[in-house]
Amino acid sequence: MATRARTDALAEALPEVFAPFGRIVLRRMFGGHGVYHEGRMFALVVDGRLFLKTDATSRGAFDARGLAPFGYERHGKPVQLSYSEAPPEMFEDAEAARLWAGRAWEAAVRSGTTRRA
Repeated sequence: MATRARTDALAEALPEVFAPFGRIVLRRMFGGHGVYHEGRMFALVVDGRLFLKTDATSRGAFDARGLAPFGYERHGKPVQLSYSEAPPEMFEDAEAARLWAGRAWEAAVRSGTTRRA
C-alpha cells in the first residue's frame, strides 16, 4: 500500500482511536493530516504514522518508551518538530489512548499556540 494510502487509512481510523479522549477534527496538510481537539493541533499523521505533541514536561514519557521523534529534512538539513511517535497500545487500549492523547493535548495547551478559528 502506498504511503499516502496508509496515511489516509490511519487518519480515517483516528476518530475511533481518540474516542475515549474526545472529539477530534482532521485537516489535510503537507501530505498528511493535522489532528485537532478544541481547535488546537495535538497530533499529526505523516507517512502512515501517528505522532503526538510533546514538550519539556511530557517528552520524558515518550523517550522512556523509545518512541521516535518526528523529523524531516529541509534544504539538506534535519528539522525536528515537537512531536513523537504514538505508542502502539493506543490503537488497542482505550485507556492508553486517553492517557497518551491527554499528554499530547496538555503539551499543545502549554505551547501557547492559539486556537484555530
